[in-house]
Amino acid sequence: MSYEKVEQASGLIIGTKQTARAAEAGSLVEVVVARDADTKLTGKIISICKDKGLPIHYVDSMRRLGRACGIDVGTAVVGLKHNK
Repeated sequence: MSYEKVEQASGLIIGTKQTARAAEAGSLVEVVVARDADTKLTGKIISICKDKGLPIHYVDSMRRLGRACGIDVGTAVVGLKHNK
């Protein structure tokens, strides 16, 4: 389900650093995390999301998450931005 949500989203933040910044700034409505990503990469963003009360959805594959974002490489984390 979350892959489809990412494919249909109008505003995405791709990658751990950018997603962490956007989450701290309050620009996101939810975050999608790939389960096969290294926890060293995803731990910080998961912690930020829990502190901010942002919903976290998990998917199985970094590669498939990257494809859902329209990129040719895998991604560990994607943030969905507020619709304006």
